[in-house]
Amino acid sequence: MLKVINFLLIAGVVHGFAFNLVTMFAKKKYDRVIIFLNLIIFFISLNNLQRWLIDNGYISDLFLVQQLLIPWYLFILPMFYAFTTHFLKVKDKVNDFLKISILIFCVEFFMRLCLISYVYYEVPNRDTSLIKEYTTLEDIFNLLYSIFLLINACLIIFRRHHLIAYILSYDDLSWIKWFIKLGGGVVLFWAAALGIKTLTGNDDAFKLVNLSSSILLYWMGYQGFYKYHILKDRIVLRSSLDANSIALIAPSTPIHDENQDDFFNEKHKTDFERVKGHIIENKLYLDPLLSMETLATELGMSKSYFSKLINSYSDYNFSDFINSLRVEQAKQFLSNDEFSEYTIVAIGLECGFNSKSTFYSAFKKFTSETPTTFRGKF
Repeated sequence: MLKVINFLLIAGVVHGFAFNLVTMFAKKKYDRVIIFLNLIIFFISLNNLQRWLIDNGYISDLFLVQQLLIPWYLFILPMFYAFTTHFLKVKDKVNDFLKISILIFCVEFFMRLCLISYVYYEVPNRDTSLIKEYTTLEDIFNLLYSIFLLINACLIIFRRHHLIAYILSYDDLSWIKWFIKLGGGVVLFWAAALGIKTLTGNDDAFKLVNLSSSILLYWMGYQGFYKYHILKDRIVLRSSLDANSIALIAPSTPIHDENQDDFFNEKHKTDFERVKGHIIENKLYLDPLLSMETLATELGMSKSYFSKLINSYSDYNFSDFINSLRVEQAKQFLSNDEFSEYTIVAIGLECGFNSKSTFYSAFKKFTSETPTTFRGKF
């Protein structure tokens, strides 16, 4: 079992460094959010690499090297906290713990060097008991500090909604909420492993902590990278919509013979055009939560009359009518070379669809082709 865990650890290290290379050098431009995301993965990889080298005896026989356990894991939660505050665009409204984290790391590193030197030159037989006691105290302090940072991240995500209202209009943050919840479980596991080590001296439980936290954080790396690029794209797309630089070209209304049904008359046609104009001019179709009840109330119509207008004059039910407008808006983006580098998912979400699957399904329904195929024509 330990061999399997060791293999997974080194495989994770290779995977982590590969993630860093791809995400940092695949594009010429990157910002702090991507940097902090990469640093999370980088310090996990360094910490696991150090653990793997020690467990497999791939370290020097020098006393200094054998005792020099660098606490790379200390940086994982500070980098996650920094990533969170920058992703949510609240970095200027909350405390920044990066400088104090670097200071703590430097102090711990210096103290360990001094302690190693003292044991090497002053302690009979170079007994490492003092170094082990210090390591335990260092682990306890770093655990408490990490819990402190995790709690601060939780408060921002779950309690301080007024700080993140802007981002919540683009991302419901469900992925990061799940990460924090699962991360809390890993921290509890870390505390249990530390307790076992303190009482028994056996630190094998830390291997499971390293493995479970690595899987969780590598998943978070991919999710964060994916979500952040969608977020950036949506912000630009929305600004284009707000500026009317990519306005909707509304689909034409079917022509009906007013003699075929008593409902088709000038008054009802005028009411429908008023409904259609209200939806398009105010870009209400971009709201994924738009409901027929809300619109009918806004326009002073009964729900049944409103529904009859849509069904009769658009040849669609309400849901399909709104989705047809969303698809037309998406077509404006997809056919415009200015937006060729933005993700299709971001375009679908910003046009009012609540998921990739509903966007693709609706787009194919109204165009008989996928958004990817449609964009390829241009």
